[in-house]
Amino acid sequence: MHHVYPKQHLKAQGLARGRYNQIANFVLAQSEINIAVGHKAPEVYFKELAEQCAGGKKKYGGITSADDLRANLRVHCLSESLLDGDIPAYDDFLEQRRKLMALKIKQWFEAL
Repeated sequence: MHHVYPKQHLKAQGLARGRYNQIANFVLAQSEINIAVGHKAPEVYFKELAEQCAGGKKKYGGITSADDLRANLRVHCLSESLLDGDIPAYDDFLEQRRKLMALKIKQWFEAL
């Protein structure tokens, strides 16, 4: 389990456990990716992810295609704009992600 906005990053900003351990802040990730992200601010590691997919150094798993990375973000209900440097404030991120998660659930139920 990985915090999209890393736990230590948020703790350093004074957020309590109940604030950084929000469901909307969790995503499944390989341990190697979680370790590589560490305590980095999202604006740092999302920039590095974008660079990785533009031919830069591989730091976070094996995705090296921007299209594959954007598809991965969509599957995980994360805004593709994160790769474009549009890193919202934490509370805004949570609100956006909750809406994307709710939409995915709604679409799934409508497909039944």
